[in-house]
Amino acid sequence: MVETARFALGIIGNAAVLLLFITPILTFKRVIQKRSTGEYSCIPYLLALFNCLNYTWYGLPIVSYGWENISVVTVNGVGVLLEFSFIIIYILFSPIAKTKRKILIQLLTIIIVFLITAFVSKFKMHDHETRRRFVGSIGTAASIAMYASPLAALKQVIATKSVEFMPFHLSFFTLLATSLWIAYGFVSHDYFIAAPNFVGFPLGIIQLVLYGIYRRGKVTKDDEEANTSAV
Repeated sequence: MVETARFALGIIGNAAVLLLFITPILTFKRVIQKRSTGEYSCIPYLLALFNCLNYTWYGLPIVSYGWENISVVTVNGVGVLLEFSFIIIYILFSPIAKTKRKILIQLLTIIIVFLITAFVSKFKMHDHETRRRFVGSIGTAASIAMYASPLAALKQVIATKSVEFMPFHLSFFTLLATSLWIAYGFVSHDYFIAAPNFVGFPLGIIQLVLYGIYRRGKVTKDDEEANTSAV
């Protein structure tokens, strides 16, 4: 019964997270069309990449027990590909050379930190429980940082009284995905999966509440073109 519940939650959770991961496609379609990143920020994608790298590693048999967290591996593996693609597009279309260099340095730093995490957990730790705690702790911190990144968008929503800075679908899928992974973590007795979603879940609720309050807000066309800087 527990295995069935975990499998079902994993499948549904994967679908919800995948929808969350693909929402920036519209943003980057606009970037490619304009051939400029404009006011968009790359930080959320860098944080998401670091999160996905850690949880992909966490779900593999090297850290987890067997393939018990295959759902975690699959969705975060797709997330790695998507976030890396978004970051490359951002670098290519950033109009400022200094910004390109800054993002490249941040990207390389993320990759190096992940590789150190993987190396230490693989070769310096000799049992699954120690590896799980080490990688899970880093993954939890990365996930909390990822979910906290929309706080800038919340500030913009309140300041401008417009939800153009915070798309509904992004808020909805955040709430849906975090609630499902909290349930998955509890069913699996894996609190390294459940814990960070306790940050994302209330943020999703706050975003939807603000959306309800400010959904009739208006912005100028110039604001609308730059409104996804925190997405």
